[in-house]
Amino acid sequence: MYDKDKMQMSQDKWFHRFFSHEVLGQAFRFCLVGIIATALHYVAYLGLKNLINVTSAFVIGYGVSFIANYFLSAYFTFQRQTSFKTGLGFLCAHLVNLAIQTGLLHAFIRMGLSSTWAPIPVYAIAVPVNFLLVRLVFSRL
Repeated sequence: MYDKDKMQMSQDKWFHRFFSHEVLGQAFRFCLVGIIATALHYVAYLGLKNLINVTSAFVIGYGVSFIANYFLSAYFTFQRQTSFKTGLGFLCAHLVNLAIQTGLLHAFIRMGLSSTWAPIPVYAIAVPVNFLLVRLVFSRL
């Protein structure tokens, strides 16, 4: 076999592994859980942003959604039991995601988006990154 053939086989395996029924099912369930978690986050943020500064409101909203998100991700999305290891991995993945989201929130506000609408493009960028991080946690730990 030529090296080119081996490379093509390797690419085909990667494609089929990444787009398997299992991964696509997880991605779909992740989106459902994400909608719930994002709605919780956004409602908490909207309820708090006029009472405290937007960063604090955003972080508190994130914390509220985090708890629901962990249990829904474990049991529904990835069909795994919760454990200390997955909880810690989930926390680390979400701390990275929180840093990304908070930075993007301030960037979009500085670009002129209102604090009410700025989270929307933040979610559009951060959700795919979060899926990859969380999937790594539940598939490796």
